[in-house]
Amino acid sequence: MAGSGLREKVYGKILYLTEYLAGVQRSDGAWNYCFESGTITDAFMIILLRHLNMDHRTVIEGLARRIISRRENGAWKLFYDEPGGNLSATIEAYYALLLAGRKAKDDPEMKAARDFILSRGGIPEAGSLTRVMLALTGQYSWDRMPQIPVELVLLPTWAPVNFFDLVGYARVHSAPIFICADRRFTLKLPEGPDLSDLYPPGAEPHMPLKAPGLLLEETGKLKNSSQFPFPGGNSPALAELERHMLSRTEGDGTLYSYFTATFLMIFALLALGCDQRHPAIVRAVDGLESMILCEEGPGKKRFHQQETTSTVWDTALLSYALQQAQMYGHPAVERAAGYLWPKQQIRCGDWKISSSGHPGGWGFSDSNTINPDVDDTTYTLRALYRQAAERPETWGPPWRAGLEWLLSMQNSDGGWPAFERNRNKKWPELLPMPDALPALTDPSSADLTGRALEFLGGYAGPDLPKKQIQRGAQWLLKNQNKDGSWYGRWGICHIYGTWAAVTGLKAVGLNRGRCVERAVKWLLSIQNEDGGWGESCLSDSARRYIPLGFSTPSQTAWALDALIAAGLAESPAVDRGMEALLELVDVEGVAGSYPTGQGLPGGFYINYHSYRFAWPLVTFGHYLKGSV
Repeated sequence: MAGSGLREKVYGKILYLTEYLAGVQRSDGAWNYCFESGTITDAFMIILLRHLNMDHRTVIEGLARRIISRRENGAWKLFYDEPGGNLSATIEAYYALLLAGRKAKDDPEMKAARDFILSRGGIPEAGSLTRVMLALTGQYSWDRMPQIPVELVLLPTWAPVNFFDLVGYARVHSAPIFICADRRFTLKLPEGPDLSDLYPPGAEPHMPLKAPGLLLEETGKLKNSSQFPFPGGNSPALAELERHMLSRTEGDGTLYSYFTATFLMIFALLALGCDQRHPAIVRAVDGLESMILCEEGPGKKRFHQQETTSTVWDTALLSYALQQAQMYGHPAVERAAGYLWPKQQIRCGDWKISSSGHPGGWGFSDSNTINPDVDDTTYTLRALYRQAAERPETWGPPWRAGLEWLLSMQNSDGGWPAFERNRNKKWPELLPMPDALPALTDPSSADLTGRALEFLGGYAGPDLPKKQIQRGAQWLLKNQNKDGSWYGRWGICHIYGTWAAVTGLKAVGLNRGRCVERAVKWLLSIQNEDGGWGESCLSDSARRYIPLGFSTPSQTAWALDALIAAGLAESPAVDRGMEALLELVDVEGVAGSYPTGQGLPGGFYINYHSYRFAWPLVTFGHYLKGSV
């Protein structure tokens, strides 16, 4: 039996966190925490505003201040322990600070940044999105970019290759890039900075990168077809790409609620002949600025341009966490339900193309109305479960619609994706942009499959779909690593995937062979001396566990929750871990801000400001239930 003193401390921390969360909840029931990434969005926003000649000085100054604050030893990093620095992030920061007028090229810190950039191969070695941004602003040649035929967008969905083989978030980034690349569009400031000093002396220009032969063959057939004439030189492909973008803009003017997609859309609209003050562009900029969060720094305000808002996710997660911590009837939970119910998406989006299901899911951000996802749906359904059970006449049908949508999203291989079914074809792997490949498709992942199973096992009740459960469990069993861990796609990383898989398998009562035993052994083997757990973002690209060297709140909570689910709630390892977690909830510095979420391996990492509260709360609640 766990010591009563530890249980009392856990319960006291639950009360403390509950009081804090109730105090910061918005009046509409939502929690609005920062979706914090590196400096890419801050830099891109400065670049955008300057090239649109929008004199938003307060915003530019605030974003520049944050960029400067994150510089380390002459470079910029995506995460604390990234070796040396990140080439793309440093190029973007260097460019943005020159455009903001905050730094000159002869400043010592800019010289150091330039030396770092050149030591890593300069602009030609930057990531795909960075080079696209530089091509858009006249600092890089479109001829050096991959040559993707715009006619891809005209191929039918039944064709061997087609635009909808890419997942939705890849399509909304690709459509504006295709437009600008086809038009070779650039918007260079006459008196803007020249980045030619970021090319190594004597560097050979990259040769044009051609698309895969299969793609060229299919689009070539289309070009030669009389079904698609090009009257007056107007391309139906460009018209379709424009329609694809505009039909997916949200009410706030952003494209799919993503900053980077909206940034690209604005340049695409300019490439298509729109004026810089076109209503769609002005509205898009306003939408982007609405996603800026302002935080108080030493003596001054500091801004951060979020890639998107995480309001639905944070609210669903925190409401669920409070309920797992036995705060079922707390007013904060009721208020959160009032915010979440109207966010259910009741019209079809692109997910419908590969699914026979009906609408009923939830999305990630507060402005997202057409792009639901599996994770937000399962956690919102968790958060709303009791309300639906207590008021079945009112809330039963929409809750059931969410459940049915989730079930309809299972992939043919048995696992669950994030956004769209069966977006896992192999041909996108042939595209000549390896850094972007993980974001082009949406295959099954251990984290989403495990969490879907955990939800179904705990909440589907007598209607538990046994065949779908078995297929999901089989997918997990087939995809366990030799060391006993699982790789998680949307978090960092093996701790994340292993936690989701173990809790999912245990929730549906499937523990075949030694899979859970092996996972537990692996988790225990990587526990830190302080009792916690910590995994580096380096694990993400390496696809193997790399220790961080210190413990983080969310990763410690994930590991403990998995061990508790596996029946180790009263073990010495869990006792040590709980003691560590009680301290980590309040930890400051890098341990409390290290990113434990990711969007693009090696390119985009996220510090969810809600995680240090939500996941410990979940684990605290499960610990109290399991250690009796």
